[in-house]
Amino acid sequence: MLTTHYLPGSPCWVDVSSPDVETSISFYTRLFGWDSISLGPEHRQYRFCQVGGRTVAGISPDSPARGGAAWLIYFQAPDADTIAKTIEQAGGTVLAAPFDIEGQGRMAMFADPAGASFAVWQPGATKGLGLVTDAGSLGWVELHTPDPAGIRAFYQSVFGWRVEDLPMGETSYPVISPAEGDESSAVAGIAQLQAGDRPHWLPYFEVPDCDATVALGQQLGATMRAPAMTTEGVGRLAFLADPFGARFAVITSSA
Repeated sequence: MLTTHYLPGSPCWVDVSSPDVETSISFYTRLFGWDSISLGPEHRQYRFCQVGGRTVAGISPDSPARGGAAWLIYFQAPDADTIAKTIEQAGGTVLAAPFDIEGQGRMAMFADPAGASFAVWQPGATKGLGLVTDAGSLGWVELHTPDPAGIRAFYQSVFGWRVEDLPMGETSYPVISPAEGDESSAVAGIAQLQAGDRPHWLPYFEVPDCDATVALGQQLGATMRAPAMTTEGVGRLAFLADPFGARFAVITSSA
């Protein structure tokens, strides 16, 4: 499961890019009950979103590297420059070369060989999210890709991930754990991309009531991409897009 003890290769940050930050702030704070704190003009008014004073996500103005409204998953990297070279050698594309976020850390943004965007974070003062798996915070991340088996070699060469196939009915679900983790360290999964869709990483946010959150989201301008459904042993989940099209999922996990 996700924790705030960030091992190399584990998801450590998530943010959404927006063409209208104020509108996005209004949507997400009302949907999840988040508070929003601006980092000021020196950081392009980047916002930390918090629950009980602990950061659970960020909201960023759109940029050319981001290419429109989208959620971005960041993975912990001890050295952003070294891993950038590894990613290029493995067949990935550099969308934004490593650069410093003054006083916070160092980041870079990439696309995997199938085209799914992701980022790495070399921690400075900001180690990562302050809260995960609780209501209103990140609970899981998932890669949607056209070749779930074929993409493993790329990410394993970059992050050293362990990937295990978890039986789910008549199929299996590839589950990712960081190299330094144990059997309880699963942090992400890999899903088959739907026909006509584009490869992407998807964040899941934990909520107390999936159906109520979906209804509220639609009232606030979200689009339901897949209705709420129950997965045995996992919980009740649904797929949404915010008013600008950024995709995310909400989940009420099984006890």
